Amino acid sequence: MGQHDGNVDRTVAAYTELEPSLHPVTDHAISLLTSLIDDAGINYLAVSGRTKSPASFAAKARRYEGDASVDPLKVITDQVGTRIITYVRSDVLAVADLLSEHFTVLDDRDMGQETAREGRFGYSSRHLVVSIDPVGPDGELPEYDPLRCISVQLRTVLQHAWAEFEHDVRYKGTIPPEQVPDLDRRFTLAAGLLELADNEFTSIRDRLQAGLSGGTITVDVADPRISPPELATFLAGRYSSAGWSRTEHYEWIATLLLELGIDSLDALSALLGDVDSSTVTNAMGYKYPPGAVRRLDDDLLVSLGDRYVELPGNERRREPLRVRLAKGSNHDKQEEKDRD
Repeated sequence: MGQHDGNVDRTVAAYTELEPSLHPVTDHAISLLTSLIDDAGINYLAVSGRTKSPASFAAKARRYEGDASVDPLKVITDQVGTRIITYVRSDVLAVADLLSEHFTVLDDRDMGQETAREGRFGYSSRHLVVSIDPVGPDGELPEYDPLRCISVQLRTVLQHAWAEFEHDVRYKGTIPPEQVPDLDRRFTLAAGLLELADNEFTSIRDRLQAGLSGGTITVDVADPRISPPELATFLAGRYSSAGWSRTEHYEWIATLLLELGIDSLDALSALLGDVDSSTVTNAMGYKYPPGAVRRLDDDLLVSLGDRYVELPGNERRREPLRVRLAKGSNHDKQEEKDRD
């Protein structure tokens, strides 16, 4: 065994010792990301994660054999890895902006753009490495620390399907050498078709959102809340630039409305009649486009203040609600001062 082999073995041994302590970090990362995206009202399919296994770490570490200047424990930055799958690409962008607001971004690579710049179709996924540590006083980024950093993959559901199938075929199957060129061609063709499908999904979503004011909506008469389809239609009209939220989020906000005694769209319209939604959103200073339910949540918060904060359904989020309420209140005071 050479000297460099020994260095890699020591690094792998160090990671094997560290790995058990990363599992709770991974669990917390999944919970934190899910909470952030839910709170922002951004639509998504799934949030998942895993702690890198020692065997997987060792396979990557072997790539750096012979390079004494590289510490695999620092350059292998997916030791705590998460994945967020959305339905359309605009929501990938929204989640990326959300992460940049709440974390320090150490690395951000759009693999789809890199592939496109090479004139090819293929793997499309946005990879970020984020840290909970702030930027230093001189603007220096914090160092990678697996106990304080998260690797995040952002994909649409179609990008995810392509990547998973391609990985499964190439790395888990045996491909005869003579079939590789044809296989590459077919994967490239599939990637191009999926990019077109992603564009069509976005067009479908935008067209449906723009035309939600028409059509027949089925309502459960036994449920006293405003129905999620009715609420989605109403919010699409009020917040035309906002993205869709998850189905359960419409149900959740409808429950809060019922706690306020609001059980119809007429009553909700009356409540929001004097609320300038654009001003409220500007006051919150979002770096990402908030979803429709988050926009309504903000409008209710700013218009009702403590009454809204103290609703039973808001028990677990009263502290962050008060932070957002302070933003809205300070903005109102600044506007009054400017007018004076």
